[in-house]
Amino acid sequence: MLYDDFNNAVPVMEYFNYRVNTPAWQIEPAQTDFIDISYVINGRAEYTIDGRIYTVNAGDLLCIPAGSSRSAISNEPEKFAGFAANFFMRSAEGADVTIPLPLISPIGIHEDVISLYKKLNVEWLRRSPGYTMRVRAFFMTILQRYMAMLVYEVDTYRFDPRVKTAIRYITDHYSEPMHITQVAHAVSLNPVYFGALFKKETQVSFRDYLNMIRLNQAEDMLRTGEWNVTEVALRCGFGDVFYFSRLYKKHKGVPPSSVLG
Repeated sequence: MLYDDFNNAVPVMEYFNYRVNTPAWQIEPAQTDFIDISYVINGRAEYTIDGRIYTVNAGDLLCIPAGSSRSAISNEPEKFAGFAANFFMRSAEGADVTIPLPLISPIGIHEDVISLYKKLNVEWLRRSPGYTMRVRAFFMTILQRYMAMLVYEVDTYRFDPRVKTAIRYITDHYSEPMHITQVAHAVSLNPVYFGALFKKETQVSFRDYLNMIRLNQAEDMLRTGEWNVTEVALRCGFGDVFYFSRLYKKHKGVPPSSVLG
């Protein structure tokens, strides 16, 4: 499926568990009708999935598709531990959605992901009013991290802190005249070095990133119908409305005038 379609999918959690198990822990053989995502943070285990044996270790992520035959066992002296979520992924129309993640991925130990899981676990066990929304919110954030690591080309969480600061600066000041020199100065870097670092981290140049932010904001403003094209261009940091119109059509596929609400 297209990744944009995945963005509109919603997880329906059937079961969640923070497993801290004995060395003899196991999952009895069964066929699942749900997706099983398990993140191993300690120890080792053997999973049998559709008749094939896989050894998983701390730092491995399992994404077992619905309809799989699954069992597991751990006979290691060190306790096997991890987070397990059994859920359905559904489109807005209620259709089942397949998550485009590998069966097993050695992603390593990520403290930010573990922190999200622990917050999810608190909400899952408390089950206070509205807990399903909070559980879903935490789990969606976790899924986005996995997609960023394994599917998307850019994982923003891992950006250099100076690039993160620059992105916040751009987001706060996109409507103002802006040059790479002033942003580099804001993060205490040489402009040439900053430009190379920014492109390495984001996969786009500083100028292209700035234009992307401005154009996305312009699109939102045009849809409201509160401003004309010239006003939107100026409010989004474009001093030349003709340049803005050309750039908008190039990146959005339509002239800005056609978006006016």
